[in-house]
Amino acid sequence: MNKPVLPLTYEQLDHWIESLQPALLAERFTMAIGILRGGAPLALMVSHAVGTPVAFLRYDRAARTVAWDSTLPIPPSGSVVLLCEDIAGRGFTLTDCIAFLQRQGLVVRTLTGAVDDLSRTQPDYAIDARGYFALFPWERQAYTERYREDWARVEAGEAPAMADDHEYATYAIDLDGILLPDVPLARYDEDLAAALAERDALLPFDVLPGIDLQRVRTIITGRPEVDRARTEAWLARHGFGHLQLTMRTPDTHDESPAGSAAHKATAALRGGVTHFIESDPVQALLIAQQAPLLRVIWWDAHTQTGMLVGARAWV
Repeated sequence: MNKPVLPLTYEQLDHWIESLQPALLAERFTMAIGILRGGAPLALMVSHAVGTPVAFLRYDRAARTVAWDSTLPIPPSGSVVLLCEDIAGRGFTLTDCIAFLQRQGLVVRTLTGAVDDLSRTQPDYAIDARGYFALFPWERQAYTERYREDWARVEAGEAPAMADDHEYATYAIDLDGILLPDVPLARYDEDLAAALAERDALLPFDVLPGIDLQRVRTIITGRPEVDRARTEAWLARHGFGHLQLTMRTPDTHDESPAGSAAHKATAALRGGVTHFIESDPVQALLIAQQAPLLRVIWWDAHTQTGMLVGARAWV
């Protein structure tokens, strides 16, 4: 994938559908129909926006078969329905589902979260993602290495199905403030050598964020690359030496909160993780702003609590 990623959040999709409300109301749809699973959230958003009932189709990509998957009956022939899918892709999902509904005598309009250069069908309503790779919030696990490997095996017919989404959860964590206490910045300004020696002597926290360390792919720290040897020595000394370590390159990102946050967001996306645990609340907000689909958790070691954060620029 050489295209830039266009991350689409639940909030952005909800705002987009809300902006379509006048046009959708004018269509007087009998029903919004979501193709499971990616079209389901959009069909529900449409239902809330314009009050139309919602139902679902289930599509088997391998067999190219469509099934009605709802307790509601198929609307009467001649009804106008809105078929919802996350993306109009290069495959046959949308075209096969349209054909299925048309065989029931329904008039079909379409809404997709994105349309791109490879789309086989041009939807009636869609976010223009041409030139980009649209990524939806229910696809955040697609960043992970294991997901991509499993997808390749399923596509090649070597595996029957993907694992459940939550099984692909993969973490990156900050270092200072997560595994060990922070040394106040003033100490570094007063006596750098003494502050580094103090930091090297610190013991790990008794209580760490409540995650399985087997799910932690890497430590992403704002410490500069010049500190690698002493940082790796501390990690090895306290049983964390098996974790990957990504450090800040000062030529690329400075030591300011914005610079450190940009380094961490970039490294988390490049490293293919779904969650990032950060000790500094300002940096947590900046990371969430730069990586909208990354689950960013601010961990307060003093109160031993975590907070899921999200941020968008105020315009």
